[in-house]
This record gives sequence, C-alpha cells and structure tokens, in this order.
Amino acid sequence: MKPRRILILFPKDWDRAELEHPRYQSEYRFFYEGFDLFSFPDNARLLTFDARRYVDRLVRRYRGRIDGVVSNNEHFGALLAAVVAQRLGLPGMDPATIIAAQHKYYSRCMQQKIVPEATPRFSVLPYAQRIEQEPEIGFPCFVKPVKATYSVLARQVNTMAELRALLDFSPLERLILRKLVQPFDDLTPLYTPFTIGARAMIAEEILEGEQVNVDGYVHNGKVTVLGMVDEVMYPGTQAFMRFEYPSRMEQSLQQRVRALTEKLLAGLDYSHGFFNVEMVVDRASGAIRIIEINPRMASQIMNLYRRVDCCDPYGMLLDLAVGESPRQPREAGHFRAAASFVFRRFDGRAPDRVPTLAQIEDIHRRYPDARLMLYLKRGAGLAREMKWLGSHRYAVLNLGGRDAADLHSRYENIRRELALGSGAAG
Repeated sequence: MKPRRILILFPKDWDRAELEHPRYQSEYRFFYEGFDLFSFPDNARLLTFDARRYVDRLVRRYRGRIDGVVSNNEHFGALLAAVVAQRLGLPGMDPATIIAAQHKYYSRCMQQKIVPEATPRFSVLPYAQRIEQEPEIGFPCFVKPVKATYSVLARQVNTMAELRALLDFSPLERLILRKLVQPFDDLTPLYTPFTIGARAMIAEEILEGEQVNVDGYVHNGKVTVLGMVDEVMYPGTQAFMRFEYPSRMEQSLQQRVRALTEKLLAGLDYSHGFFNVEMVVDRASGAIRIIEINPRMASQIMNLYRRVDCCDPYGMLLDLAVGESPRQPREAGHFRAAASFVFRRFDGRAPDRVPTLAQIEDIHRRYPDARLMLYLKRGAGLAREMKWLGSHRYAVLNLGGRDAADLHSRYENIRRELALGSGAAG
C-alpha cells in the first residue's frame, strides 16, 4: 500500500519521538513544517511571522501532495492545521471551533450556556499596564491571558498591586507577547464574529479540588475517551509536578467527568480530532469545574496510555488525519501505572548538574521505557520564564511501573543516578 502522506505543523519533541518510531515508517511519510516558539534562535522568526502568508505558502506547496495535516501545538499550530486542512479539502476541525475553544473568554461564554454548573465565575480584563479597575468578580481571583500556552502569566492575584505587577511588562516582553498572539488575532476575524482579541486577560474565581486531564478524540461527532490522568502540583503552587495514569479518582466521579466532557464537546460542535480537557473535582462537595479545553492531543502524556493500555494514540491521530475511523487496539500493557514527572526550580537558578548524553543513553539502556526530555534555559530566557511562570521546567521524565510503588521506586533510582532535583515524586 502506498504510504499516506501527513503534514505535521510545529511538531513538539514528543511528536518527533513518537512518529520516528519504526512502526509508522512503512505506512506513513511525514513532512514537518514550523519552528520552536520558545527556543532561540528559532523563536526569532516570530518577529516577521505572518499567519495568512504562511497558510498561503503551505497550501501552494502541499496541494495534491498530502493526505492529511495535524498539529499538537497549542499556541497556534492546531489552528493553522485546521485552516490548511480546510483550504485543501482534507479532514480536520472547523477553525471556528478551534478558536472558540482556545479563546479563554469566549470559551467560558460558551461553557456557561452549555454546562453552567461546571463554569466558574469569570470576567474579562484589559491588557493594560496601568489597570485601574479591579475585576468584576473581585479578589482573590485567578488571572490568565485569554490566549497563552504553558500557563504563561497564569496565577492567583489577591490585590490590585499584585495585578498591576503581573501586567508590568518591559518593551521587549510586550513585543514578544504581541508576536506570540498575533497569528491568532490575524485569523480570528476570518472565521468568527469575536470582537475581543487575544491581547486581553480573564479573571476567574479560585477553584478548589484535584485536577484531572480527560483525553480522547471525536470522529463523525462521536466522542471516545481514552482515559483520565491525575495532575499533581508542587505543594503550595499551581505548577505541575507530575501527571499520573490511571487516575486514582473514584469511578463514580470519573463517570461524571466523562459525561460532562461529552456534553461540553457536543455543545461546542466539536466534531473531529483529539481533545484534552482539564477539570477540577472537589471530592468534598462533588462539584466539577472546567479549567480549559485544549483542541489537540496532549503529546507529553500520550505515551502513558500506550504503557498501561497498549493503545496507540498517535496511530489514532494519523487515522483521523486521513478521515478514517481510528483503530483501537486496547489490551493489557506492559505496566499497571505510568507518569510524566516534571522537574522544576523555583529559585531562578539553572540546574546544578545536567546529565551528559552518555548518562542518558545508559539510563535508556537499563530502563528501555524511560524517556527523558531536557528543557535548559539560561540568562534572559530563564529570567523571563521565572517572571511569567514563577518557576522553570528543566526536565521531564516519562516512565512506567508494575504498580504505583514500583513506578516511584524506578523514578527515584533514575533521579538519583542523573542527579536531578527532588520533589517530583511522592
């Protein structure tokens, strides 16, 4: 059979690690386009990036040469992939649905109509350095950009002084933020009647409870949930410490979360593609609240499902890309538990030690299922991430175990051998 040709826009490191596996090489041929939005010198391309011209170029270059186009890039890759697919008559999500899901203010407006019981109180804020009026919902509240990624500038604020400090950007920071959202603002008027652009903030009520991811896909309007992943934070912060699968939440609550997800997606006319919905569950009250809807695959945690369920999320993604019903080979995997451990520092310093390539290769030989990604920053990039996030992520380790105890034991062994920071397990 002739290999199916798939265009991958703005691929992540997790995407390349999966798609370069031999299991896909005979059936597919991949074309990669895009650049790294958060690493120099690639991100310098943002200064001259024009989303409309970029789409036009891709359409001219790949018309008649590809069978599908996908992107797991949250920032603007998923939207560009939807636009390119529509222009080329290929399977894909409606760009208007992508925009409605990603624009956090309008997404909240739609959630309020579809599932009001699961929608936090919210209000929109101007993107101004000298903001004079406090949010309608008052303090304390959780503030974040209406369009961002990796939780940039998302945090709890308790006073006007804290809010003003959060929005106090240097000229360079303002330029970077404007360029990061410009593609979204350029494309939004073509597909929606939205009047509030991406350069705004949203304030929301503080949510209490345990966070979970709901992952799955929609094909021909039918929702398929792959599973739920527990999001565990560093104590006293909103910074991810690890993602654990399977969820330890009671089945009755998991069923309610799944039902809410299906109702939400149906109300959004979400008809095609992967999704990742984040929610907060308050076990004491039973309340379930939506954090956000991500209209793409959560690539960092997809291999957790492969480890435990022996399913093939990337294979499903590629089936969807060409309009086919995803194949679902689900059976017992090699592990009973899996997690994605996130290594962070909160003191603004770079890691004291960095594993060498030889050390990492040795770990991979002795722990074949382990996958370690490094995200090292220095200088202005490190300082900016600390300011925008309050911490910096410098490594991620995905790993499986016979059970939760074995998983964390293997994690500790690798952490000690590579001299990585502590705190991600427990």
